[in-house]
Amino acid sequence: MNSDANWAQSAQQMQEIFGAGLQQAMGAMAGLGLPAGFPGMTPPPLKPATLPSVQFDPAKLQALQQHYLEDVTALWNQCLQPGDAAPAATDRRFAAKAWQNNPVSKFSAAAYLLNARALMGLAESVDGDAKTRARVRFAVEQWMAASAPSNFLALNAEAQQKAIDTKGESIAKGMQNLLHDMQQGHVSMTDESLFEVGKNVATTEGAVVFENDYFQLLEYKPLTAKVYEKPFLFVPPCINKYYILDLQPENSLIRHAVAQGHRTFVLSWRNPDESMAGKTWDDYIENAAIKAIEVVQDITGAETINALGFCVGGTILGTALAVLAARGEKPVASVTLLTSMLDFSDTGILDIFIDETSVSFREAEMGKGGLLKGSDLASTFSFLRPNDLVWNYVVGNYLKGETPPPFDLLYWNSDATNLPGPFYAWYLRNTYFENNLIQPGKLVVCGEKIDLRQLDMPAYLYGSREDHIVPIGGAYASTQVLTGKKRFVMGASGHIAGVINPPAKNKRSYWTHDKQPGGKFPAAHADWLKGATEHPGSWWTDWSAWLKDQAGKQVASPKNYGSRKHPVIEAAPGRYVKVKA
Repeated sequence: MNSDANWAQSAQQMQEIFGAGLQQAMGAMAGLGLPAGFPGMTPPPLKPATLPSVQFDPAKLQALQQHYLEDVTALWNQCLQPGDAAPAATDRRFAAKAWQNNPVSKFSAAAYLLNARALMGLAESVDGDAKTRARVRFAVEQWMAASAPSNFLALNAEAQQKAIDTKGESIAKGMQNLLHDMQQGHVSMTDESLFEVGKNVATTEGAVVFENDYFQLLEYKPLTAKVYEKPFLFVPPCINKYYILDLQPENSLIRHAVAQGHRTFVLSWRNPDESMAGKTWDDYIENAAIKAIEVVQDITGAETINALGFCVGGTILGTALAVLAARGEKPVASVTLLTSMLDFSDTGILDIFIDETSVSFREAEMGKGGLLKGSDLASTFSFLRPNDLVWNYVVGNYLKGETPPPFDLLYWNSDATNLPGPFYAWYLRNTYFENNLIQPGKLVVCGEKIDLRQLDMPAYLYGSREDHIVPIGGAYASTQVLTGKKRFVMGASGHIAGVINPPAKNKRSYWTHDKQPGGKFPAAHADWLKGATEHPGSWWTDWSAWLKDQAGKQVASPKNYGSRKHPVIEAAPGRYVKVKA
């Protein structure tokens, strides 16, 4: 490889090999139901003409090949020495003692990690725009996660040792686990038999006081002698069950709000079936978000209420408030948005799935009717972190025959919800792809031209620092959209763990910025962060203090749920949340 001719030939061979591997990875993504357009979007059949043309930076490729040969030589020379057959792997997939005691497995792990570094280096060396590189990188990550030696019984020394120690019982149990998961339609992340909605999750005491074809409205029993005069409404995401906000008493954001003296209501979405296959974004805004606000006002007699939107629920709430503002109505006195996006300029890893082809495909498939299956959504979100949320359980459940430990959050994560096709197709094009929500007057929703600049109520905006669903930049971007007095807070951890972080745990930390000149927010989150102050513990305490200032005076707690017009239908958590996808 000293001559230019030999180098060119070698580079061409590497490019062909990598391109073939990339085709296999993308084919595997299609087979697994991974999207070509957004979570849950199974792509149209891949044709050779539609696959990316992989080109490399020659200088980067030559350096990468040189480093690879050096690393391979070093690994091989170490294997020839007496004693250890390969260096100890630092990756937790290969950290068990059995991997270190088996020379063949130890070498396979070391060789895999070496090749993984080289392949990721190749992905980083691809010439092209940022989106193309991100797509290639994602495909390679999926390929490498799936091909790890830990995923195969013939190479997994730890699983083999367990089979020996249990005299084959672990293999038999693994087969039982596999058959069970095939019947239920998803990989078990926790022992789901130990949880029941309304029994040991979603247990905050309350009642259903309204329902229609889209949602049930839950009202919770006060825990204080007095409540604030402005009631409080939670709008959770419709792509998940609401009880992420009410898992256990000790980590329930709903119970926390009730305990702080807020008369609390929660919108519990119906899990769509075929009867809802034609429902649209407008239907959800008018008949769910706006209707819930009206019913809360009607029950409590309050002129204005406070409201919170979480994830997609925040986008729905923001849209509903813009529709109401266009009608000359402002029934919400303050708004809280948790890991939500109104401006979709920064969508993180999800951006790689979005383009005109994929959006048009989804519109043609279900834009006029149909359901996006909850299992598709759940599978795709899991494959955004394949080692942690997919292959970890494949190895544990099937190769080792283990039953995953009980974990309320992962039980909720497996409790999927469907989405109406027209609703989803509209959301995909107008938010993630075209970012139309922030363009004044561009969208007509429920018959009104909407302008988010009309949302001038006080706003509490929260984003999680390591969020891979709503990147911190996407959550922060709402500071540039809303025109009222704003408070932005960043929490540690990710999309769920950052939000569900009760003060009693005294975990993690959060950041605030109280010295912004003129109260103005810089355009970029990175600039905001330069002057931010870190605080230990949960952001819930900061939010509670802020919300207290928006809630008005205190009045006697109500003695009964609902009202004469809206009597109790059933006890919380209600029927809708128990319906499986």
